[in-house]
Amino acid sequence: MDWSTPAPLQDLLDRLNAFIDAEIAPLEQEHPQFFDHRREYARTDWDRDGVPAREWTELLGEMRRRADAAGFYRYGLPAALGGQDGSNADMARIREHLLARGPGLHFPHNDEASVVGNLPLALVLHEYGTPEQKETYLHRYVNGEIEIAFGLTEPGHGSDATFLETTARRDGDDWIIQGAKRFNSLSHAAEVDVVFARTSGEDGKAQGITAFLVPTASEGFEIPFNWWTFNMPSDHPEVHLNSVRVPNSAILGEEGRGLDLAQLFVHENRTRQAASSLGAAQFCIDASVAYAQERTVFRQQLHEHQGIQWQLVDLNTEAEMVRSLLYRTAALMDEGGKTSASPLVSMVNLRSNQLACNAADRAIQIHGGTGYTRHLPFEHIYRHHRRYRITEGADELQKRRIASSMFDFRSSAPASSAR
Repeated sequence: MDWSTPAPLQDLLDRLNAFIDAEIAPLEQEHPQFFDHRREYARTDWDRDGVPAREWTELLGEMRRRADAAGFYRYGLPAALGGQDGSNADMARIREHLLARGPGLHFPHNDEASVVGNLPLALVLHEYGTPEQKETYLHRYVNGEIEIAFGLTEPGHGSDATFLETTARRDGDDWIIQGAKRFNSLSHAAEVDVVFARTSGEDGKAQGITAFLVPTASEGFEIPFNWWTFNMPSDHPEVHLNSVRVPNSAILGEEGRGLDLAQLFVHENRTRQAASSLGAAQFCIDASVAYAQERTVFRQQLHEHQGIQWQLVDLNTEAEMVRSLLYRTAALMDEGGKTSASPLVSMVNLRSNQLACNAADRAIQIHGGTGYTRHLPFEHIYRHHRRYRITEGADELQKRRIASSMFDFRSSAPASSAR
């Protein structure tokens, strides 16, 4: 297949570059403390348990407003939400392109903010929300007026989401939610939290898990602390739900089928995440190639040493293979539906996230002592992209999904009967 960039998309990328250079780069230059060696400290509110600093979130909000006014921010959203129905193939190329530019306000790395937005919860509300829920939350969310949190992971359950211990029991026209959530993204700043709880069914079964729109101001909704992570600031608090009461109208989607909501966007998220990691890896490779042609050691340019050449050759070869797999996967999703290329989604997610970490690590090594400092961006890139080997499906879960497409586990005899 021809993986060259289509002319309309190339025109979009050119206009996007011009917009970033004219509107976003100057805004970034006005706030250097968020992008130089002080980035982690300036972005973090140390007095509020490590959540993003208000000045930083306000800057992200201004970036978002400018990108929206320029017609880029909603590109991947449905036309009904003011978007352009951007395809998976186009979004993959766009996110790779943005990350290959290097870190900056156009895509700051430590969160999912970007001049071309990725708003999976907007898709969820658009597809599953009632008219009242859409009126209350959807358009304000897309406009950037409110945040919506996502509460699936629990203290005792991450990848094994069908074993949720958070429960919701019916009490007249209401539901009483009891449990806890871990890494409950954005709950510190959100107006409402999408909370997944078991309402019926058996542990280990998807059926019986329901999604609720829970206002964070509800009585019994508590945030005991925020998680300090490898890459700061962190917007992943711990949440306790102590007999939180919500009306039946708070159910998002169908009762007992809450995990359908996550399945709506998980494949898109994983391919876009893969594209981001690929772009970050390519930036690290290109920066290392440039440095190796400038640096002199033992009276030779660094790139003349085969030990350096081969490291970068291996990384660049891997990037080309991941790029081909990414473009093919995204194209198949556009042609056959989001779940039509599930094994390939897992493959490209697995390899691209590993590649980003490997490329950042090699860039640190090739740049020597300065590569290890915060004055260069490689340690920041590594810390950010290391999370992607856990979130949106850990490496091991991706391998399990790939294996499930290769082997018929259902026909295998249980281990206990095979002894």
